[in-house]
Amino acid sequence: MKIKLIVATRESREDFFVNTATGRSLAFNAPSFIDLRLYPNNTRGLSSIYNEVIMESKNDPATLVFAHDDLHLLDFFWFFRVTDGLENFDIVGLAGNRRRVPRQPSWIFPDDNFKQDKPENLSGVVGHGRTFPPSDLSVFGLPRQRVLLLDGLFLASHSKTLLKNELFFDERFNFHFYDLDFCRQAEMKKLSCGTIDLSLIHESTGVFGSKEWRASYQTYLEKWGE
Repeated sequence: MKIKLIVATRESREDFFVNTATGRSLAFNAPSFIDLRLYPNNTRGLSSIYNEVIMESKNDPATLVFAHDDLHLLDFFWFFRVTDGLENFDIVGLAGNRRRVPRQPSWIFPDDNFKQDKPENLSGVVGHGRTFPPSDLSVFGLPRQRVLLLDGLFLASHSKTLLKNELFFDERFNFHFYDLDFCRQAEMKKLSCGTIDLSLIHESTGVFGSKEWRASYQTYLEKWGE
């Protein structure tokens, strides 16, 4: 098993393992087969970083895990959860939506009123907060379900799957909407997305409605026409 874990952070390499949740998790639990591709002091968009690793994997195949730097990895066997999930789906994440509707601004919101979609459409479980137990446990729906849209906080796929299908992240999306766009591309290429049951705490609850978010939303709508 070889896993490339791709993480971008504004922290220095040294401070990453001290100041970030993902860094502290890896300092505690990082098996030898985990190839950490860390991008410290980062100012680049996530899409360009992720694409760089995908292209590098042409000669170095691996399971690619794209993760934010604010994740408390509570599951000692998170890497097995990923590889098991990829036995059933081409791309896996932790939370998603089983449906997609026109002008949808997020996997969790069907419209820009930012009201959470109905439970029967959602899948996955994510803890939120900075400590254990989490301050909030978001039980969106049963995991291990096929979905059309995934949250980008944690995404994984085999590099061979992405390269064979020429699936890359659209670099017009630096942060907002890169995940929705990626899932839309996967759907067009008839690749399956699904959720896995992996215990972690995400420190962020997301940023919606900011100037940068709205600019990316407009780009997303212009690209897909809805």
